[in-house]
Amino acid sequence: MRVYQFTEQPYPPAWDDHNGSLRVNLPNRKVDPRIAADLFHRYYDEWLLADELGLDIMINEHHQTATCMCAAAIVPLSILARQTRRARLLVLGYPIGHRPDPLRCAEELSTIDVVSRGRLDMGFIKGVPYEFPCSNQNPVGVMDRFWEAHDFILKAMTTQDGPFNWEGEFFHYRQVNIWPRPWQQPHPPIWSTTGSRNNARVLGERGYVMATLGTGYSTRVLYDAYREGYVSKGRKAPAADRFAYLGLVAVAHDEAEAHRRGDLVAGYLRTGAIVHVPFRNPPGFLSVEDNTRLLKGQSPPRTRAKDGRVVDMRACSVQDLIEAGVLFCGTPDQVYQQIVEFCEYCGGMGNLLMMGHGGRLSHDDTADNLTLFAREVLPRLQEYKQPVAEAPAAA
Repeated sequence: MRVYQFTEQPYPPAWDDHNGSLRVNLPNRKVDPRIAADLFHRYYDEWLLADELGLDIMINEHHQTATCMCAAAIVPLSILARQTRRARLLVLGYPIGHRPDPLRCAEELSTIDVVSRGRLDMGFIKGVPYEFPCSNQNPVGVMDRFWEAHDFILKAMTTQDGPFNWEGEFFHYRQVNIWPRPWQQPHPPIWSTTGSRNNARVLGERGYVMATLGTGYSTRVLYDAYREGYVSKGRKAPAADRFAYLGLVAVAHDEAEAHRRGDLVAGYLRTGAIVHVPFRNPPGFLSVEDNTRLLKGQSPPRTRAKDGRVVDMRACSVQDLIEAGVLFCGTPDQVYQQIVEFCEYCGGMGNLLMMGHGGRLSHDDTADNLTLFAREVLPRLQEYKQPVAEAPAAA
């Protein structure tokens, strides 16, 4: 198993004075650039520690929000490509569904792959619904735009014999010839995220690494949809390394201390959806199927514990989050057993996207959290033999 340390690089000082929305329309006078600088330096220091400890690194971006100050993932990617030594650098995500210029995306990512000497993992996403007012894009047809941008980026990365032209539905280019081309050939590994069974099957057909984010014990149905798509192309069942899961992690030698840390990390869940109502679900962003699941309470922020109970991630207890597989929390032995139990239930999960920092967790707590995990949990996870589940039989 590979483990990627992740933080959304939040700005907690604004969380107690938001007037009902932490995204899109929160006035930026509420951010002190001096405090923001201290926080950025702190988060980079923690990623450098992760690199030293043998962990990999995950980065994302969001826009106009106090829950994630990183509005351009290329910035931390650029810093860490040069300053880290061994960690894989996963950008998940890189929202090509509403970026205006996929040529620039291809150039940025290829350069990062070269500077890091081949340590980039590319995570393409469509973006969250709150991003569309900021980008002034139409959410209707976003996946058509996403896949055209995807196809263009890969063609730009893999064309080595001179310029080509591109005339698509959404993008038009002449004389495309990126310099430098990526280090990894034919291109860096591709990842994506989903909470939709339909999209999971599409990702399975393409064979990309699929990540789900905090879906708890609802994750198996998504993994099975991926497996169906994967074997539909004439391949054997996918290995565990095709699956990734973002879970919160809080570990300490004392269980009570671990639960205290877990409650702080869970601040990520409690603040992420505080947004003005009109920005939450713009028409066209979700499919009819996904809107139906949302209305039935079958989508985040709700998930299910292993016993079938519905858990609201924004309001439940630390113990509920543990039982839902959203938070791995406790002593090193307990955290290891919780992760293994989750892998067994899902039929294999070879990449843990570990939110080892979240909410108001302090730097000292975060550094201890990462160090203890890396020394007492990671080695056992690396030795753990993953199950390989077969695709469900067709109905």
